[in-house]
Amino acid sequence: LIMSPAMWKWTCLVSHLLLSTTVSPLGRQQPLHPKRSFITFTGDQAEGNFNHLVVDERTGHIYLGAVNRIYKLSSDLKVLVTHQTGPDEDNPKCYPPRIVQTCNEPLTPTNNINKMLLIDYKENRLIACGSLYQGICKLLRLDDLFKLGEPFHKKEHYLSGVNESGSVFGVIVSYSNMDDKLFIATAVDGKPEYFPTISSRKLTKNSEADGMFAYVFHDEFVASMIKIPSDTFTIIPDFDIYYIYGFSSGNFVYFLTLQPEMISPPGSTTKEQVYTSKLVRLCKEDTAFNSYVEVPIGCEKNGVEYRLLQAAYLSKAGAILARSLGVGPEDDILFTVFSKGQKRKMKSLDESALCIFVLKKINDRIKDRLQSCYRGEGTLDLAWLKVKDIPCSSALLTIDDNFCGLDMNAPLGVSSMVRGLPIFTEDGDRMTSVIAYVYKNHSLAFVGTKSGKLKK
Repeated sequence: LIMSPAMWKWTCLVSHLLLSTTVSPLGRQQPLHPKRSFITFTGDQAEGNFNHLVVDERTGHIYLGAVNRIYKLSSDLKVLVTHQTGPDEDNPKCYPPRIVQTCNEPLTPTNNINKMLLIDYKENRLIACGSLYQGICKLLRLDDLFKLGEPFHKKEHYLSGVNESGSVFGVIVSYSNMDDKLFIATAVDGKPEYFPTISSRKLTKNSEADGMFAYVFHDEFVASMIKIPSDTFTIIPDFDIYYIYGFSSGNFVYFLTLQPEMISPPGSTTKEQVYTSKLVRLCKEDTAFNSYVEVPIGCEKNGVEYRLLQAAYLSKAGAILARSLGVGPEDDILFTVFSKGQKRKMKSLDESALCIFVLKKINDRIKDRLQSCYRGEGTLDLAWLKVKDIPCSSALLTIDDNFCGLDMNAPLGVSSMVRGLPIFTEDGDRMTSVIAYVYKNHSLAFVGTKSGKLKK
């Protein structure tokens, strides 16, 4: 759950709310302690904002990533242990960082902004990645936040040079009989030569192993990564891909993104820059990233376009919602928040919409696109990665639901937008975050707003 800094005053409240409330037979939430105010936690004000939060689904313990600090809290928001991550002497222009080789840039005390926080349940550790040294990660023991490892001696250990808390998103793919994988997606801030925008990494059992965070596959020609071509920046100088959310489902890993593109408005001969929300899909087992597909997503209600993705959350449909959507109760549903328009990424309009997508329907659209491309119809439609349109190549093969691509017709873009179903709009207080779950066949969603309100 990622939010703007203004939202963090209620972030811990939401976690406690989900852990410490009951639901009456009529579906209304009732506090366990009716006369007690909400429990809150306030960190050291000198340390700055909280950045990320994860809850251990087994114990209820809460891990909070902040500037220069990681907190472990009990379910009633008592501090159990802390781990200091900064500040330290650094300079963002040092690459590789000075901990690898001498840097001629002046070093100054620099804060460590937490950029990613993940629980690795299989190995009982926390992956905490920060902004120091071009984005290195600590692996901390869940029990006491003891540092198990801090890989920093290879190029692939530096994940992102961006210093913003919402710039990196990771998804763990777990296996029973082999090392897990970590899919990492990040903004690159004009440094595509240093950082892939999306990659899959080895998550070794040994936190100090030499191969930790190494690319799953890497040879002279192919690797488990996608890099933004330098040519793209000649077309859109400030091009970057901003990753809003990520998850795995079935045989695939998905990321929801916001990215700029140039379009020609109707009746105009000149192009203008807008932002488009897209879903990115990759096969879990695709080491060469031939399965990379992008599909634009958005929402519309009463003729108003909502195209700027703010937040998302994956949930199950539940029996009641499933019936109205014509899907099964265990089908995956994406709850998404969009703000109005598609021109203002940094200053989104306050008008916003909560929309839902059936993941299977998005996958069906991707399958249709793959089938048409392998019939030789159209182009790859991925301007930022191929710069120019490349025709689809024809091949006689069957494209089933789990098709993972070949070294042709890849990477691929879907041109037509998949529209979500709008279920709630807010015109004055922009929605900025969302979580959802199923209770007694009902789908429930909590939405956070720009002003710090919580809507159920």
